[in-house]
Amino acid sequence: MLHRAAALASVEGLETLSIGRLASDAGLSKSGVMRHFESKQQLQLATVEAAITRFREEVWDPIAGCDPGLTRLRSIMEAWLSYLDRDVFPGGCFLTAASLEFDNRPGPVRDAIAAAWRRWLDLLQREAATAQAQGELPVDLPPHQIAFQLHAYVAEANWARQLLRRPDALDASRDAVTRLLGAA
Repeated sequence: MLHRAAALASVEGLETLSIGRLASDAGLSKSGVMRHFESKQQLQLATVEAAITRFREEVWDPIAGCDPGLTRLRSIMEAWLSYLDRDVFPGGCFLTAASLEFDNRPGPVRDAIAAAWRRWLDLLQREAATAQAQGELPVDLPPHQIAFQLHAYVAEANWARQLLRRPDALDASRDAVTRLLGAA
């Protein structure tokens, strides 16, 4: 049920997700869905957590065993772009869409989304720092800047693919990642 909620929210927005909307979409009674979630906010939080879990399963888990540093960083980026390319969520990256929707709204839903992105950016930054410490990346850019740019390339690809329907968005992002991290 939460996977369906995340799919709906990726297209229609997390704010429009309601117990009634999910019940209708899932062919369940509203009271049946309410047994799982006492409020819209609880549904939203559970949906965010389900989307984070799916992101981890699709992007991090397959590459977690890669050698730390540049090899893992390149693998992360390819897995992340593959996640978009495979349309894991019909509206593109759930967390990107939700972050745009909740970026200026205080509360637990925004906090959960922001915490997920902070963890992800920290991971990218650690891998960049490891790659620099191993001599695999130049040290002219600080690791936090590398993480920022990598995130920006994927966020832009998601936006250009979803909003502008640019078929070359993921390829453009891959090219930018290759320029930043160097050719394999």
